[in-house]
Amino acid sequence: MTTPDASEVLRAGLSRRGFLATSLAVGAAGTLAACGGGSSNVPGQQPADPATGDGGAQGYDGPKVDLAFWNGFTGGDGPVMKKLVDQFNTEHPNIAVKMTTITWSDYYAKVPSAVAAGKAPEIGIMHSDSVATNAARQVIQPLDDVATALKLTEADFAPVPWKAGIYNDIRYSIPLDVHPLGFYYNKTVMEKGGLDPEKPPTNREEYESALDTLKSKGIQGYWITPFEFTAGQTVQSLTWQFGGTMISDDGASVMWGEDPAVQALTWYTDMVKNGYSPAKQGQDADALALQNNKTAFNWNGIWNINTLKEKKDLQWGVAARPTIGSQPAAWAGSHQFVLPVQKKKDDNKQVAARVFLNWISQKSIVWAEGGQVPARNEVRESPEFAAMTEQATLGKQIDIVRFAPSIPGVGDVMGEFTKAINEAVLGKSDPAKALTESSARATKILEQNKKKYG
Repeated sequence: MTTPDASEVLRAGLSRRGFLATSLAVGAAGTLAACGGGSSNVPGQQPADPATGDGGAQGYDGPKVDLAFWNGFTGGDGPVMKKLVDQFNTEHPNIAVKMTTITWSDYYAKVPSAVAAGKAPEIGIMHSDSVATNAARQVIQPLDDVATALKLTEADFAPVPWKAGIYNDIRYSIPLDVHPLGFYYNKTVMEKGGLDPEKPPTNREEYESALDTLKSKGIQGYWITPFEFTAGQTVQSLTWQFGGTMISDDGASVMWGEDPAVQALTWYTDMVKNGYSPAKQGQDADALALQNNKTAFNWNGIWNINTLKEKKDLQWGVAARPTIGSQPAAWAGSHQFVLPVQKKKDDNKQVAARVFLNWISQKSIVWAEGGQVPARNEVRESPEFAAMTEQATLGKQIDIVRFAPSIPGVGDVMGEFTKAINEAVLGKSDPAKALTESSARATKILEQNKKKYG
């Protein structure tokens, strides 16, 4: 996220709205509408031909080429990626990669337009929940050649981000990272409230007991907000923990009108009802409250690590998400490398772009410094990553992370889930009613998307 956000890093006093506008599944309704909106005509006009050749596995020894690399890394992750690009350019004198950073909201609108105009960048990054939409619109190229040439399989990557790059049985992206939600705790506030600052709660009983203890000391221990970030990711995580899901894996049915999601949203809204959180908090209020020693707990993304590290006097820790339901689960997203469709094919640039993609993917330990969990197993399991204590802690959740399904227009659908959370947290509707009504609206959008994208 975040983030990852590699996504944009939340800094004190600054909002993450720029990231939220194009966040992963839950917050991407407006963005993906811009990507997919209103027409079945696709920017590439014709389906992209599968690439041929060695996928960049043998390097590039042709004439010097210039490659454009667009991404939305406008936060603390941007300098980390720029560092990698500069190193690549130094090691590959016949390939000059120019990195252009655009806010995610503008990025997702500009890439399809650039493809349609024949002015697309050779290389791009997309969030995992945007891949299927852009594949369906022929905005991005198939990348099975890269996976085949490098002999990459699911065994080389965490399964969830690897599968997220597949649409209609064709690979369209190569995962770079995973950015999961984690559990942050303020040690100063915990100690003030009578808790052991080195023993954060791990399950529902411990969590609610801790909140009661804090409340007895006049401390509201877990602030919540009605907004997509972090409410959307949190309630999704809780829904999975209670045994439910958002959308069926085949993308055919909206599932959050059922009991697991009702349990999840009820537990979340009860934080206000039971006095553990103040009511009607603004965007980012939960994260800022933790930073300002006003609350003990915050559920936030891995990108929050570097933000908290900047607070030199802040005493904090991070752990895996507490299991409130019957099984562990945590929301996560992923940045994925894509190659936009080129109207005018240049074989040299196509090979060079793949060389770059492969090289960066193998350097993902450096990328982890920006606040990410590497998608490649060999990097994630390395001593170097283990030394990144906070990232490695959240990286241990890799087997329980969940993504939105890889279906076109998923952000449009999930936007209705966000509306339900907002209504319930603000007391405009009870959780069951809000989820039932939003599920019905989302089902109509799902049906419309099937016609729109085919």
